[in-house]
Amino acid sequence: MTTFLSNPIERSRFIRFAIVGAAGSVVDFGVMNILVNKFYFPLVLAGTISFIAAVISNYTWNRLWTFPDSRSKPMIRQLLEFSLISAIGLAIRIPTLAILEPIFYRLITQIASLQFLHLDLPVKLISNNLTLAITILIVLFWNFFANRYWTFSDID
Repeated sequence: MTTFLSNPIERSRFIRFAIVGAAGSVVDFGVMNILVNKFYFPLVLAGTISFIAAVISNYTWNRLWTFPDSRSKPMIRQLLEFSLISAIGLAIRIPTLAILEPIFYRLITQIASLQFLHLDLPVKLISNNLTLAITILIVLFWNFFANRYWTFSDID
């Protein structure tokens, strides 16, 4: 970890990886919403297709921009490795959301109930978004390090 923090190349890769991930989220949400709202796909099917679209987008941009010097592995092999890491990230995300959401919901409810603060908070909205933000950070670190040292391990 010290090497990662002190190495400007690795810091730059991490920032690029995070930017690509944010763009992938736009792809994920955009495809899902188009499929559900314009083509009336069921949410689970639309979410599956949008997840795959986001993984392909993220892989493409990470190969081209984040890790452009990673070319010794065949592209299909890298895509499969990247997809497996993403699927594991999804498997981390789902239980993390389920575990953290009730904790944050109770915490925000308690804060909102403090009489002297006179707060009228949208508790569910705040707890959901706080839960998702923390979960994204956890999965971001998993995805970056797993991909950096497995999928794109062929670079210095």
